[in-house]
Amino acid sequence: MDSIVQALLTWKLWIIGGWFALILLCEHTLPLRRARHIRLLRRYASNLTLFGLNGIVSPLLVLYTAFVAQSLSLGWRDDFFQAGMFFLLLDLVLIDFFIYWWHRANHELSFLWRFHEVHHLDDELDSTTGVRFHVGEVILSTLVRSVYVIILDIPLVSILVAEILLQFTTLFHHANLRLPRLFERYAGYILVMPYWHESHHRARRSDTDSNYGNILSLWDRLFSSVNPQRTPSNIGIGVERKKDLPLLGLLLEPFRRKSNDG
Repeated sequence: MDSIVQALLTWKLWIIGGWFALILLCEHTLPLRRARHIRLLRRYASNLTLFGLNGIVSPLLVLYTAFVAQSLSLGWRDDFFQAGMFFLLLDLVLIDFFIYWWHRANHELSFLWRFHEVHHLDDELDSTTGVRFHVGEVILSTLVRSVYVIILDIPLVSILVAEILLQFTTLFHHANLRLPRLFERYAGYILVMPYWHESHHRARRSDTDSNYGNILSLWDRLFSSVNPQRTPSNIGIGVERKKDLPLLGLLLEPFRRKSNDG
């Protein structure tokens, strides 16, 4: 088990970086929407800078809280429940279940929305949107998830595999990527597809508050948060009645005084 953890820690950055590069290449080869190239470099600069900041904070925080969570584990799992592909898959489902509800809470609780709104203020949608998160949201998510990990006694290897898988799926379903309709239709019964998540990024709050799933689309179907329609041409991407901000504005946005949150 220790050797697996070490391998994941060693190769995680290269695996995610390679996938990100592949998605970016595919977006420019088979785009679903035409990007406004006049703003492309500015968007990339803001989104990738946020990604870089989180890339500094997240590994340290995730690893530290994961190790602390393991040390505080309730220890109710025996060795049988700690090993094996079935229990790894079960852990991934449990973590994805948590991510669904955490994501939904970020939309329904005004304090959390302050940070999550930075992700939604992007008025275009591509894979770089999938790495555009305020560092405050990353910290809050990691701390809350550590409590969940402690309660369910989830092992470190499952946490690391989940981190890689979540990055894979987040980059994929934010991608500006044209896929075969049949593939989207049938794979979409199980997995979150780009067209499914595009609805979540419409600049209309009733649409934004839907399709919260990250890996499995199952949770939205079970908990009545489905909005499967493709984005109408007259509805843009972003936050209703708000415009995107430059990098410094994005960093400060959660701390501004607002008359009405959420």
